[in-house]
Formats: sequence, C-alpha cells, structure tokens
Amino acid sequence: MNENTKVTQLTKFVDALPIPPKLQPVTRNNAYTYYEVTMKEAKQSLHRDLPLTTVWGYDGVFPGPTIEVDSGEKVFIKWMNALPRKHMLPVDFTVHGAHKDVPEVRTVVHVHGAVVEPESDGYPESWFSANFKQVGPTFTQKIYRYDNYMNSCTLWYHDHALGITRLNIYTGLAGMYLVRSAFEGSLNLPSSSYDIPLIIQDRSFRPDGSLYYPTQPDEPVSDLKTSVVPEFFGNTILVNGKVWPFLKVEPRKYRFRVVNASNSRFYRIKLGSGQLMYQIGTDRGLMERPIGIRSITLAPAERADLVIDFTNLKGTSIIMTNDAPAPFPEGDKENEIMEIMKFIVDLPLRHIDTSVIPSYMESIPKLPQQTPANKRFLTLDHTMDQFGREIMLLDNKDWDAPISEKPKLWSTEIWYLINTTEDTHPIHIHLVDFQILGRRKYNVERFIRDRVIEYTGSTIPPEPQECGKKDTVRANPEEITKIIMNFGPYTGLYVWHCHMLEHEDYEMMRPFLVIRNDSNK
Repeated sequence: MNENTKVTQLTKFVDALPIPPKLQPVTRNNAYTYYEVTMKEAKQSLHRDLPLTTVWGYDGVFPGPTIEVDSGEKVFIKWMNALPRKHMLPVDFTVHGAHKDVPEVRTVVHVHGAVVEPESDGYPESWFSANFKQVGPTFTQKIYRYDNYMNSCTLWYHDHALGITRLNIYTGLAGMYLVRSAFEGSLNLPSSSYDIPLIIQDRSFRPDGSLYYPTQPDEPVSDLKTSVVPEFFGNTILVNGKVWPFLKVEPRKYRFRVVNASNSRFYRIKLGSGQLMYQIGTDRGLMERPIGIRSITLAPAERADLVIDFTNLKGTSIIMTNDAPAPFPEGDKENEIMEIMKFIVDLPLRHIDTSVIPSYMESIPKLPQQTPANKRFLTLDHTMDQFGREIMLLDNKDWDAPISEKPKLWSTEIWYLINTTEDTHPIHIHLVDFQILGRRKYNVERFIRDRVIEYTGSTIPPEPQECGKKDTVRANPEEITKIIMNFGPYTGLYVWHCHMLEHEDYEMMRPFLVIRNDSNK
C-alpha cells in the first residue's frame, strides 16, 4: 500500500461522542493528592468504518483522562513513559532536539496554562524516555508538583518534547485538566454530566486505520527525507477521539469546555441553528460577565467555556460548524472542513433544569499600563534553512540563541508582537496569564526594510470573546499585537512559542528566564 494513501470519505455523525474518563488518585489526603499516569500504546476505535487505530495515550486512552483538581489543591503527578522505542510517525532528524544521538521516542508533559515551578512545567529539553532515562538543563524530576494557584479554569495537558511535539500530540498525547473552585460551584452553572469537555482535533487516516502524517512536504527539498511541513491539516475532525461524533442531549442547558488541540487548524465555531452560545470563560478562567455569541474563533491551544441552551429544542438536531480558513487567515479551499459534530436533542428531561447563566461571575482587574517595567518589541519572522525549507522564528532567533527575555519577578511587562509573516500565529507564554490590549495595523514592508514601526491604522480592541485571562493570543499578519502580563510567582526557566505545532518544532520557540528583583537585568 502506498503510504500516502489516505481515506477520503468517512460517514459523519455515526459514532457517539465519548466522554474521557476522570483520572482517579492513588492517594488523597488533607495535605496533597497523588496521581500516576503511564503513557502507553493502545488500539482504539476512532470511527465505525475504520479498523482499530494505534494511538499513544495517557493511561492508554486518547484523549487522556480528565484531571480535575481544586483551586489551591497541592497535586503530585508521576508521569511514566512506557511507549515503544521507535516512533509510529516519521521523525525528522534535522529538526532541533530530534537528532540521532537522542532516543527517538521522548516525552515531557506540559499542563498548558498551569502556574508551576519550572521543574514541573514540562521544559522541552527535559524529556524522558522509557524507564525514565532523562536529560535536561537543570531538571531531573520524575514526579511533577502542581500547586494550582489558579481560579477555576479550563486547561489541558499535552506532550512538549523538543523537536517531536507535533508528532507526539498527533499520536494522542493530550488531555483535559480542569481547575474547580467553591466559588465556581456557587454560581449554579450546568454541572456533573452536563459539564462536558470537547477536545477538537483534525486527523487523516490510511485505509488500515493507521494515522497518516506526511513524510515529506508537498514539494520535497532535494533528496532530503523530512517530515517538517509548514502546517498540517487533517481531512477529518475528531472530538474526544471520535471522527465527527454526535451527542444526544436533553432539552436543557449544557456547559462545554472547548479546546482546540489541533496541530495547525483554526476553528470558527458556530451552531447550524443560528442560535446564540453563551461564553462564560476564556483560556485561564471565567469572564467578568457572560456574552452571547454566534461564533468564536479558536486558534490551536485556545479554549472557550461555553453554555449552550437546548431548552425548547426537543426533536431537533444542531450541527456545530466551522468556517475558519486553513491556513489561517487566507486559507486553501481544499483544506476546508465545515462540520465538527452534531447535537441531537432527543433525550428525556431527567429533572427540571435549575442551572443558570450568571449575570456576573468574577472581577478581572486591569493590569496598569502606565509604568510597565519593560516594553519588549518582538518579531514573528520567517526565513529559509540550509535545505531551502521555511523556518518560523521568534525575534529572528533560533532555539539555541542566548536568552534575551529576562523579566524580573513580579514585574509587569508589555509585549508588542510584530508579525512580519502571512500567517496568524497563536503565541503561548508559559507560567503567566495576560490581557490583550489590542492590535494595530502597520507598514510591514517598511519595518522589514528600515526596522521602523509606521502604524497605518488605529488600535483595534480585543474581540469580546478574548476579554478575559488569556495564555494564548492570535497574532495576525500585518498587525502588532499588544499584551500585558505580570511575571510570577516563580523564578526560573520557561518558554514562549507559537502553538502551531509544526511552527513550534521548527523552530518558533524561545526560552525566557524569570529572575529575582535583585538580579542584574
């Protein structure tokens, strides 16, 4: 069989949406909670008409089990690697961190959005292979500690190994991480079985059910064998590990924790019925007030906390649709996928729905812009490597360049993300949450030629759907995106990067170092 043979048609809405299992602790007491999670290879049915697919999953399931913690709960997780020694997908040994002198299969876990010490953040070079052969600049921990210094929020966890993140997540190494609080419980939002994660990803399959990932770009570079492609777009959409699933619901309100866990695909989510969705949260927590929206755009790694009201819709079917171009924002027609999943309102109402959409949730104080400790002007760039392949860079620096961003502990900084490329890049900053101050059009050609910023329009405020705590922001082409954040509560080594995984692996990621106030800048 030609390895490039892909399944082109799979019937939509024939499989029920799976709900990932909840991870059970090994130990729980008044001082801490302890979990163990093993990364394993397994076979799983991803569509009725496909043979079983080999996946890599946390505890052997794709997506991984949902981890639920309380705000302020001290949690320890032992992440264990029991994966095969040979990767199931094509490893490109020319990519930074993926050379032949390191194990082919390496993993390190990042809880995306968590406030953690650097040793537990999942630094890309702190990978470990099977049996805990581990390396890293300073990190040797096998058990990670999460103090969960966050209010209630929708996070997710995924692999972060340098040079193969795009492959490891594509195999299935991702799951949901929910932080709950007593305050959130007092809001009387839809809860329990009416609070459902939706992990959205795109994948392609071969006829034997195996995952398809290209071994070469569309236009191979000379005779070099490479799996570095500019972006990857699968030809099917999976939600919670099922291709185009359906969910039967009662005629009442449901809460959905939506995460875009795709490699490169953006989603502009709407309901085919045209009805409003009610957004109650962004990446890092609840918003001040809910907003009624007809669509929301989610770049890779962005999350949205949504309430959909199916009251008075008994007997109807509603399709969650997508009309985001791929690549974003210009797009290629052949990459379009217009449907995500279907809701079928045909379950009987088990009891009266007393849940509410609160008029007010929690205060989000604005960070002061007047006296930031630092303003950083950072470029998003593209260039060519020695083989003629396109590389994406941050501030025109590769991964191994000396660290240039060294914010001081508890300092407030404003970052200007100057996008010189034609893509929208979802920029993720570890450790912190930030607020989007706005975007502004500028003269790209003049900036590239003279390194002078010439604005060509007024400031565009953040979309209402972005007005909350964020850890990932869409930096659009021909715009400078302005964000503000406070660095703490830990010092140490972290990273910031584009969350389009093909860009992150090659090589749009940079370390930053949070230093103590008494340190030299």
